[in-house]
Amino acid sequence: MDTSQNTTISMDVRLARSAGRTGRDRMANARVTAKEQRELHDAAHAQGKSLSEWAREILLREARRSQDDAVFTELVATRMLLVNLIKPLILGEKVSPTWITEAMTMVRKEKHKAAQDVMQQYTQNAGKE
Repeated sequence: MDTSQNTTISMDVRLARSAGRTGRDRMANARVTAKEQRELHDAAHAQGKSLSEWAREILLREARRSQDDAVFTELVATRMLLVNLIKPLILGEKVSPTWITEAMTMVRKEKHKAAQDVMQQYTQNAGKE
């Protein structure tokens, strides 16, 4: 297959991708290392997208994502409940129904703050990598 036909196919794909969407005339830039750029390109390629289209989708998804992710919060709440239940059981202590109720109440009250703390830890650690 000659290169002019590849260019035509590529241009057709680009035009079809652009059909029906408003013009994009602004840029959001970020400086990355060569290694990070390869990593980003590979992630985009794995989804069959150009780096710019993939990055746009990721940036907008993250910008629009609620900071109060219900699934993540409930996962942290489950972890809190398990940790609080496992300790007395490992120590051979009896766990009363009242104690379980109190533990569940505490988890309900503190799960949002705990989820925010865990997410903040992940965010801080990601910046150090």
